[in-house]
Amino acid sequence: MSDSTKTIVIALGGNAILSEDDSGDVVQQMRNMELACRQLVPLIRSGNRLVITHGNGPQVGNLLIQQEASEPNIPQQPLDICVGMTQGQIGSMLQQVLDKILRDEGIQRDVVTLVSHFIVAEDDPDFILSSKPIGPFLDTANKEIYEERGHSVMEVNPGSDRPYRRSVPSPMPLRLLERQSLRTLVDGGAIVIAGGGGGIPVVLEPDGSYRRVEAVIDKDLAGEKLAESVDADIYLILTNVESVSLDFGTDRQRPIREATASQAQEYFRGGQFSRGSMAPKVLGCIQFVEFGDGLVELSTQFD
Repeated sequence: MSDSTKTIVIALGGNAILSEDDSGDVVQQMRNMELACRQLVPLIRSGNRLVITHGNGPQVGNLLIQQEASEPNIPQQPLDICVGMTQGQIGSMLQQVLDKILRDEGIQRDVVTLVSHFIVAEDDPDFILSSKPIGPFLDTANKEIYEERGHSVMEVNPGSDRPYRRSVPSPMPLRLLERQSLRTLVDGGAIVIAGGGGGIPVVLEPDGSYRRVEAVIDKDLAGEKLAESVDADIYLILTNVESVSLDFGTDRQRPIREATASQAQEYFRGGQFSRGSMAPKVLGCIQFVEFGDGLVELSTQFD
């Protein structure tokens, strides 16, 4: 590969795989993936080194519903195991789709899915706050059932018939456990799918081993750690909105076309971005720029 090629980490939003109106079957998901991945062809043909990460919100939500429906015949699996299951599921589908596209285009590149774990701090405050809503929406009766099972529940949609959802910890990722393996694959020319659904959270033990914890990691913050791991030149977060905006939802709403890290930090600290939406994306961008001199972009397309 020439000196002009770049190392690019691309974060695909969940809408690239499963939109709100989709039924969610495998054929439909893979069709959506193909539409998204075909846009990668110019980047691949130019010889750029690519790492792709993705969300898993709809898929892990559906899996949790299946888990609920299977009781008591089949025991439910822990949340981090469900993240791993959907990471493998989506990674396999993306890998098959990309491999087919590359064959169609006459491009010889390996595509590899790397099951990824991220180290988190055991004392991360979100293990107490449990700020991340997941799974199906619940009415009052099901809320009480969840609480009897020991789950935390939060109100996310006041005034509706089903205003509650299960809430889980969402700690900050500190580093990728498979960092060296990822670098080896990327340096060898493979297109790597990694960190899906934010990756699997683990806590590092004093003896150097690690253990599983029930939590979910934001995919855009995990993607930033992937970008650090491979010394990426560009971190590209794809969204389904036209731009990041200031004063969102008000008559003063205006887009941010570009900003320095310090400007973005000021907006972030000023509470301009919703925690469950743009805040982690902007924070991931800030962290990546502060890590090195790379370029970040929030975009709806691959231009």
